[in-house]
Amino acid sequence: MTTNINLFTPVQLGPYTLANRMVMAPMTRLRAIDSIPNPLMATYYAQRATAGLIVTECTMVSPLSLGYINCPGIYSAEQIAGWRLVTDAVHEKGGKIFLQLWHSGRISHPSLLSGELPVAPSAIAAPGELHTPLGKVAMETPRALESHEIPEIVAQFHKAAENALAVGFDGVELHGAFGYLIDQFLQDCTNQRTDEYGGSIENRARFMLEVVEAVASVWGENRVGIKLSPSNTYYGMGDSNPQETFGYAIDALNRFELAYLHLMEPNAVDLANRHVMNPVTPYFRRIDKGTLITNGDYDHPKGNNVLALGDADLVSFGKLFLANPDLPKRFELDVSLNVPDPKTFYGSGDKGYTDYPFLAVQSTGS
Repeated sequence: MTTNINLFTPVQLGPYTLANRMVMAPMTRLRAIDSIPNPLMATYYAQRATAGLIVTECTMVSPLSLGYINCPGIYSAEQIAGWRLVTDAVHEKGGKIFLQLWHSGRISHPSLLSGELPVAPSAIAAPGELHTPLGKVAMETPRALESHEIPEIVAQFHKAAENALAVGFDGVELHGAFGYLIDQFLQDCTNQRTDEYGGSIENRARFMLEVVEAVASVWGENRVGIKLSPSNTYYGMGDSNPQETFGYAIDALNRFELAYLHLMEPNAVDLANRHVMNPVTPYFRRIDKGTLITNGDYDHPKGNNVLALGDADLVSFGKLFLANPDLPKRFELDVSLNVPDPKTFYGSGDKGYTDYPFLAVQSTGS
């Protein structure tokens, strides 16, 4: 079905009317020194407030959920105060911003966790290496969570959701993608449990659904989103039947009437690694009964096309928003875009973070 909807058509997202359907995708940037958000981060997000919706970078729900140096958290007083700088700055510019809640699970290392082993559904190591205080090291075999520990992690998500509400966010997104803890429970390559959290699809989806329920009890269902990546191969992820697994998960999520489902299309690395679902969004659009955001190397024409076909309701942009703080205006005027610099994606300081030029600056030649 073809419609007249495009990226600049306003849309209702939960209780909010968004000015456009362009979402700034969550992107890890590693600028939160000692995991505390700061004024530089507030500037970065405020610069991009013309997005219909901003979703922040992944944010730790507890000290033991850390996966990368200088990722932000939302569990300490200092972190909460830092995020208040961000929400105030974005709202002052008229923007809407959701906080992405995250637990890295097995994607961590004892040197990041005060010597403790990472936790996971099962004691299966992820392939690959991480940057740690010890340098670049291989990931170790995680510790399988005991059944009685799982409600404690659900409670950490609940508390993080409370902190996000108190600090002024407009909603939260659960990171259920890219091989982190929620994804690790869901997919059978990382979940070999034999208790009520493993085995059947229903059991493997249980942790995800418990976290959604806990967070929705704080925010209300229509201010909670979740991100899933059925074709992701990062960190050795994969499921023996992704259509069935994610189809069940998405159908189960329908009962919550969430703000949105955020689906990732496979990227070039996923497609090169093995045969994966491609495309993802049209397949699961038939199952999802709510608002759907798609992400997958979209540009202006491709974004308009997926909306016109009715396969998604909004489109999220990552690197394009990273390099173009005024991306909606550039799309509107159909002008050239700044080119992202991968060397400055991660790290510290404003270079490649808050110094990408706006159109007005370029047009004056300064």
